[in-house]
Amino acid sequence: MDDRQFLNAFETYTLPFDEWTHRAHLRVAYLYASQFDLPTATDKMRAGIKAYNKATNTPEELERGYHETITVAFMQLVTAALQQSGPFPNSEAFCDTCAVSLNKPVLLKYYSKDRIISMKAKQIFVEPDLQPMPVIN
Repeated sequence: MDDRQFLNAFETYTLPFDEWTHRAHLRVAYLYASQFDLPTATDKMRAGIKAYNKATNTPEELERGYHETITVAFMQLVTAALQQSGPFPNSEAFCDTCAVSLNKPVLLKYYSKDRIISMKAKQIFVEPDLQPMPVIN
C-alpha cells in the first residue's frame, strides 16, 4: 500500500486491526510530521489514534488503547529523526532507515518504566525523567 492509500485506510478506519502495528504507527507519524508542524501533526495523530481505536473497539486499559505520553513522545522522536535524517521518498523508507532507533523500547532511554506505564502518563503528557527528548528545530 502506498502512503496515500495507507493514510486513507488509517483515517477511514479500514486499515485491518492486525496491521495496526508499531511500524504502522510510525508510518502515520512520519506522514503527519512531514506535512505539518509538530503541534498540528501531534493533534492529528492523537485524534486519529483515538478515532481508530473507537472504530475498532479497542478497550481503554492501562496497557491498551490510547496513551498520551507515548503518542507525544513518539511524535517528537519521529519529527527529530525526520529533521536529522530526512527527507525520505516515503514512509516505508523512513521506517526502514529509522526502525532501529525508533523501536518500542526507545522510550526507556527517556522514561523510567514506572513513569511511562503509569495511568497519569496514559492520560496526560508527562515529561521524561531520565533525559530530555531530542530538540526539534
